[in-house]
Amino acid sequence: MRKKVTLACTSCGSRNYTTMKSDTTTNDRLEINKFCKVCNSHTNHRETK
Repeated sequence: MRKKVTLACTSCGSRNYTTMKSDTTTNDRLEINKFCKVCNSHTNHRETK
């Protein structure tokens, strides 16, 4: 089953993106390099709780 997760910027903490994640295959937090509008640069975005 897939569930909806929110991605937050690791440098400023703003929650910019949402995505779907398969909870049966992955146990660790999702981390993707995305563009942050607040920081105006590409930073790592990590899944929030």
